[in-house]
Amino acid sequence: MLGLLLAGSLALTGCGQAMAAENHVRAPIAQTKAKESGLKTAIFAGGCFWGVEAVFSHVKGVKSAVAGYHGGTERQASYKLVSSGVTDHVEAVKITYDPSQIRYDQLLRIFFSVVADPTLRNQQGPDRGAQYNAELAPTSAEQLRVAKAYLAQMKRSGVWDKPIVTDIVRAQAFYPAEDYHQNFALKNPRHGYILRWDAPKVAALKEFYPAVYRASFLKD
Repeated sequence: MLGLLLAGSLALTGCGQAMAAENHVRAPIAQTKAKESGLKTAIFAGGCFWGVEAVFSHVKGVKSAVAGYHGGTERQASYKLVSSGVTDHVEAVKITYDPSQIRYDQLLRIFFSVVADPTLRNQQGPDRGAQYNAELAPTSAEQLRVAKAYLAQMKRSGVWDKPIVTDIVRAQAFYPAEDYHQNFALKNPRHGYILRWDAPKVAALKEFYPAVYRASFLKD
């Protein structure tokens, strides 16, 4: 995320440089449904965590969404180091959700429809580097079962022209990012990166899945 202080600029803003807009697709309805009860947590890495957090903050049934760093070590879990690409972290968001309102398989569908391009490795949108890789980090055997089944279904679906390369990784330590990264889109709605990259993701969520769209931001 370069040029954090250049709010409003489309040259170097937020997580990277302004480029052509992303295409959003309607990912297929999951054939394998998650069977969970009680509040659950899930970890999604899909490029800059601002947009991942912004989208899930607008999903009904999501109770919290925390931007942070997945993997690596606690000592190196800082924006300065992670964004430089010298650590083993990826930018990620840890959410808590109520399966009676939104299932894990539905969260996967949302993620691949409007957040992450599953055909890209070590990049998303304008951002480049392993710290921006799209990854699923299941926190339970049930999430792992559903994630494997859904990625296999995506590969068969023909929705994407290129191979699906999103990784399923072992859930590791998650370190919350600095306070100024939390609820970033809510706090900085006119920031150039938010306008260019993340507001369209939230708009696509509203268009594709109005039944689960929550108009107001989730405030942790």
